[in-house]
Amino acid sequence: MTSPGAEAERLAERFLESKGLVLVDRNYRCRMGEIDLVMRDRDTLVFVEVRLRSHPGFGGAAGSITDAKRSRLLRAARHYLARMPDAPACRFDAVLLDGRVQQRIEWVRDAFGE
Repeated sequence: MTSPGAEAERLAERFLESKGLVLVDRNYRCRMGEIDLVMRDRDTLVFVEVRLRSHPGFGGAAGSITDAKRSRLLRAARHYLARMPDAPACRFDAVLLDGRVQQRIEWVRDAFGE
């Protein structure tokens, strides 16, 4: 049985692939944090945070990305990039799902402005 989080990540991955992005890595983990999806959008490496909220309370999916979460994502992305000989252009996107329905996906490009 697939967890709701894993199901949401697969839905987000398929959605982004339908928009032309290509999967590079999934669930990258290091001691600094985890990155749900690493994708390529042409020449840009995209670190994707997938957030699922089945109930709109507590700010919905967007409200669940706290400053602490952003900080962990930035540190994990730096760790990921340190393994590469030449770091490409990068951005952080968020895919917000309020429920597990394709029509209720919000894709926020450059979500953190980093």
